[in-house]
Amino acid sequence: MLLSNADIARLEKVGYPKEQFVYFDKQKYSKLRNLKGYCFFYDNEKHRCKIYKLRPEGCFIYPVIYSEEDGVIIDDLCPEKKTVSEEEREKKGKRVAKLLGRIDRETENR
Repeated sequence: MLLSNADIARLEKVGYPKEQFVYFDKQKYSKLRNLKGYCFFYDNEKHRCKIYKLRPEGCFIYPVIYSEEDGVIIDDLCPEKKTVSEEEREKKGKRVAKLLGRIDRETENR
């Protein structure tokens, strides 16, 4: 999951050191770290997100994602994919585009 600077700052503000939950890929994009195949913030015992109210914007928009091949789509891996209406896909699709644009600009400035 890509992270914006705002996502990172929000999580650091509540006490999570960036070094624990962020890694940078070869293109310098900041991404949410996974541990043992799960999101860093996933609580395996309770089967839920530890930071749900503070989750990154990409998590809030999910399961609407951007595919290089197909554009804005609903992630086939999501078990709740059939619950997303066309209206919601369109609305969240606009947010995906804005978020990716912002993350691209932030990455260029690193």
